Amino acid sequence: MPKSGSTGNRYHLLIERVFMDRYQDGLVVVPFRREDLIEAAKALRIALPKNLGDVIYSMRYRSTLPNVIIRTQSEGREWVIEGTGRSEYAFRLVEVSRIVPNPHLAAIKIPDSTPEIVNAYALSDEQALLAKVRYNRLLDIFLGVAAYSLQNHLRTTVGNLGQVEIDEIYVAIDKRGRQYVLPVQAKGGADRLSGVQTRQDIACCLEKFPGLICRAISAQFISRKLIALFELGFTNAEVRIIEEKHYELVTADQITDDDLKLYDT
Repeated sequence: MPKSGSTGNRYHLLIERVFMDRYQDGLVVVPFRREDLIEAAKALRIALPKNLGDVIYSMRYRSTLPNVIIRTQSEGREWVIEGTGRSEYAFRLVEVSRIVPNPHLAAIKIPDSTPEIVNAYALSDEQALLAKVRYNRLLDIFLGVAAYSLQNHLRTTVGNLGQVEIDEIYVAIDKRGRQYVLPVQAKGGADRLSGVQTRQDIACCLEKFPGLICRAISAQFISRKLIALFELGFTNAEVRIIEEKHYELVTADQITDDDLKLYDT
């Protein structure tokens, strides 16, 4: 069985075949199973990736869908891939929603409390980002709560969604004693923040922590020292940005009197 020229091209060919074998004009939901990738590989006579889950993960979070699929989108809507059960998924046509940092938003300078040894040995953008959020207590600052990391990379199954993974999950308390669960989605490098992941994060927290208030957070590196934080929620069943702040991690002497006066306004 011949191999495709690159992993990216192979993933595109597989997901395109799975979609087009099932799509009909007018459909807004196109269900499929992970095993359908095996049949697609056989039909296309290309080598099957060792990690089938990575094909779907890449198409959900890292890469754009093939042009053949994009051309079936209606104006103002786009295809996303959602989990619907164990090893079960669906292409779903949803309203276009972009979770990207606002380039015109002013940054708030924060004294960088990241230990130098952590900076030296962080292995990936995502892990480095989670560490900086944690050590600089950015969730406390962003939300006005006392937040505590509960678990990294929580993997579990949820209702009709199947397996989900949350990058990091916090619990928190505010000055009135209200308690929260804070699922955090972190993306660095070429990965994109995803409304699909926000949906599954919220669904997971509502099922696993029904007594806590869920506030979904997404974090994105703008640069190695500049971090965008978003609080996300739903309006008319679509993911929306509730609040966005940018935090610049600096040395203490880089925060000027003018900066402090600006923050006091």
